[in-house]
Amino acid sequence: MRADLLADAIVGLDEALAAVDGFDDVLVGGLLRPQPGQADGLAALAEAVAGTPLASRVAEAAEKAAAGAAGEDHFVALAAARTALLGSVHDALSEQIEAAVERPGAGQPGPEQPDGPTPGDGGEHAVNLHAAARSWLCDLARAGWQAIDHELVAGAAPVVSAMLPDPALRRLATLLDGFAAELAASCPGATLERIPVRRWADLWSRAVLLTLPGAVSAPAVAEVSGRLLPLGVDVQEHATAVQAQVHAVFEPADGGAPRLVRASASAPKPDTVVGAGLWQLLRPHLSLLTAVSEERAMEVDSMALTAEGDLIWDDARARMGEPAEVFTTARVALPTASACPTTPLDRHPTRIAVPVLLEGYAVEKGEDDGFVAFQVAGQRLAVDSDRVPAAGPLTSEAVASSGACIGLLRWDAGEFLVQPLAVERTVRKKAVAVHAGAWAGGTSDKAGVRAEKAATDAVTVLRERAGRLLRK
Repeated sequence: MRADLLADAIVGLDEALAAVDGFDDVLVGGLLRPQPGQADGLAALAEAVAGTPLASRVAEAAEKAAAGAAGEDHFVALAAARTALLGSVHDALSEQIEAAVERPGAGQPGPEQPDGPTPGDGGEHAVNLHAAARSWLCDLARAGWQAIDHELVAGAAPVVSAMLPDPALRRLATLLDGFAAELAASCPGATLERIPVRRWADLWSRAVLLTLPGAVSAPAVAEVSGRLLPLGVDVQEHATAVQAQVHAVFEPADGGAPRLVRASASAPKPDTVVGAGLWQLLRPHLSLLTAVSEERAMEVDSMALTAEGDLIWDDARARMGEPAEVFTTARVALPTASACPTTPLDRHPTRIAVPVLLEGYAVEKGEDDGFVAFQVAGQRLAVDSDRVPAAGPLTSEAVASSGACIGLLRWDAGEFLVQPLAVERTVRKKAVAVHAGAWAGGTSDKAGVRAEKAATDAVTVLRERAGRLLRK
């Protein structure tokens, strides 16, 4: 990888992020009675999209918002401008990464939304629910994060309850539900010592755009057959939910070009199930986890693949294949695998997660804080150790003693980071691989067995308690 190219400055990047930050600060104080400083943030957002198709609408919206007279259409325009700016940041960073990894690019975004009704439109009932959600989000923007209270936040509850039974509305309902729960846990806003400004603005702007007709449609899918070569698994954990996302190279059976794909499984969980216990919740939904832990390929037959590179996993259409060491896959198959495009609404810097193979680097270690960074071709890449799951044998110590790493290249807070999925280290003059997902499908590793047993005991106790409650 040409890591030195990651150090090149991107023209306009800082200005785009500054405009986003300025608008995000506007949402802190709210737009019911705007102050002069908020008008500056709104004007900067409008200026950042001048010369684009959004220019006139955003200019009008910024003017109305600065006067405290913004309506729903104006808030939609501001959310669209913010999303477009972060989309441009995503695209610029993605182009820089493509040049650095020297792999085929993602090409153009997926097909535009078709004309006519889409699953998100759903008739008058859905239109009314979208309008109700949009009204609540606009009330949030007028109040601002510093003025949120339980009464305001509770306005989302009836909308979410009405949306959840409809599969076409569930994506927005889930976002609103989680957003409202996070806001409720932070009420009253006036007492907050620290406000997650960027995060809440991200959630707000995305939710606003999802209330628009046609914003959500069924993804374009095609049936594919071929060989799937896992690279590693990324575990994303919340107090009440967990997701495992397997990154892999897909080699089509018809001899077509290999592609980078993902396969995911999610499950609800109690907050007491952590560590290796997470795999017990996920295994029934994704047999691919066994292939990850055993370093084997999988053969898939007529499995659905979206245009964005997500396999809609179906165990009935997959079978275990031959052994496939992940570092062999990374050295042989990864360099020729092309990425899939990102849908316009998902273009955001936080979505960047590009599989890379790093070798021949020097390791920089912190004295006491566990900090690790790689020096690759003169470029310093910090290791995002916080993303390494506790549900596996991969540790900061293993990363710090490694000579090769398969990871996800990410971007956060103005710098590129590497999230390790697997590392290769030398033990007694022999290369040994350590994987974050080594326990995903089960393990004979002593530490893994102990962790599994502890998790099993916790799950058993929870099931017994749930059974007693149901009997009562």
